[in-house]
Amino acid sequence: MLQRDYILELIARFTQALIQAFQLAVLKGDVRGCEQVEAAVSSLLELDADTAMSLSPDSLVTMMLLSGMADSTAEYVSYALDRVADVYEDMGSVDVAEVRRAQAEAVADAFQCDLGHVPAELDDMDRELFG
Repeated sequence: MLQRDYILELIARFTQALIQAFQLAVLKGDVRGCEQVEAAVSSLLELDADTAMSLSPDSLVTMMLLSGMADSTAEYVSYALDRVADVYEDMGSVDVAEVRRAQAEAVADAFQCDLGHVPAELDDMDRELFG
């Protein structure tokens, strides 16, 4: 029960961080929003942002498995990485977008997540910013 509450709290904080970061990135065109998305993903995985975002897609999946919370967080991680890839593309950072998209796809494949699925907590934001 305590672990479930802990995971729910982590996800709630993560989704709030994503909402603020994506608003900054999309509405203001500020690349710092993308960096905040990456920092939120890294924090959820309990990794340093520079380290986590430099991992190959397969290595990122391995680190998620080692975290012990991958099954609970994979849907959110794959969503965040996929959407931040969209933002990077729109900003003209195609190389970074390709890496983030590959990471998102690897996470989705490894944990059988539907990459097109928007987590319920992020549905309103997704429609507003990406709809």
